[in-house]
Amino acid sequence: MNFWETVTGSDLTREWKAFEARAQALPPGYRAAWEQIKAHMFPYGDFTGRNLMPILDGVLGLLEETASDGQSIDDVMGDDIEGFCAALVGGQGARNYRDRWREQLNRNVARKLGRLGG
Repeated sequence: MNFWETVTGSDLTREWKAFEARAQALPPGYRAAWEQIKAHMFPYGDFTGRNLMPILDGVLGLLEETASDGQSIDDVMGDDIEGFCAALVGGQGARNYRDRWREQLNRNVARKLGRLGG
C-alpha cells in the first residue's frame, strides 16, 4: 500500500468490494448475518474503518468455511450476533467511536475551563 492509496482510501474501497463479492457467494441466511455483522461492527471502527478490516476478513472467512461445511447460520452465530460482534472487538463495554469522541470533547472542555479559571 502506498501513500496515495492510504490518503485516498482506494485500498479500502478495493478491499471492501472484494469482501462484498465474497459475501454474495454465501447462502442467503449467511448473507443476512453478514449484513447484521457489518451493522454491529461499524460503531467500533475508527474514522476510516481501517481497524475493522482484518476482523471483518476473519469473520467472512469463518462464514465461508462454515457455509461450505453445510452448517446452519444459527449453529455458527447463535441468536446473539450483536454479542458476537462485541466479543470480537473487545467484549461488552468496548469503546466505540462515540465514547472516544466524548472523551476527547471532555478533555478539550476541561482544558479550556482550566485556562479560564487559572
